[in-house]
Amino acid sequence: MPRNIIAILRGVQPNEVLAIGETLINAGITTIEVPLNSPDALDSIGLLAREFGTRADIGAGTVLTAQAVLDVASVGGKLIVSPDANPKVIEATKAAGMASYPGVLTPTECFTALRHGADGLKFFPGSLVGPDGLKAIYAVLPKGTKTYAVGGAGPDSFADWLAEGVTGFGIGSGLYKAGFSAQDVSSRARKIVAAYDSAVSDQ
Repeated sequence: MPRNIIAILRGVQPNEVLAIGETLINAGITTIEVPLNSPDALDSIGLLAREFGTRADIGAGTVLTAQAVLDVASVGGKLIVSPDANPKVIEATKAAGMASYPGVLTPTECFTALRHGADGLKFFPGSLVGPDGLKAIYAVLPKGTKTYAVGGAGPDSFADWLAEGVTGFGIGSGLYKAGFSAQDVSSRARKIVAAYDSAVSDQ
């Protein structure tokens, strides 16, 4: 069963990214984002895409410009995640045939992102919106809009978010911090997947 969990590997190094990617996929997390403010991020994205591109969705986070979208596409990335809803970034992403997940916080940003072609909305920081805020915003969003809670959403709150209709989650520091070994990530990933599966089964 595909799990709607995006692993955010901020700070990961190219020399460790394949071991960590393998660990995540084996644990059941098959969407992996390397933020572009990580060391040599394009190298890491390229390595992941070549090694795991048929088993996982690989892409970039913290994407701020249309040129950065093209850079990610050039190394095989398939998804673009941004901290904001920049129409130029969304349009460049779709023109490159990639999936677009811009960051939003308000209904205005949600509709701006959707009008320009976003595939899903990343509520960031999720802690500022909360499940109740998402419920209120869902009342006006088009039916079927995909939403992801990032920042302030984790195993303890998966059930609360899912109850209000969230599609999935982006998990960063709860899963990976710079310096974590593949073994560190493995134990965290398995706990997160178990909590996610339990929360989904309870809905």
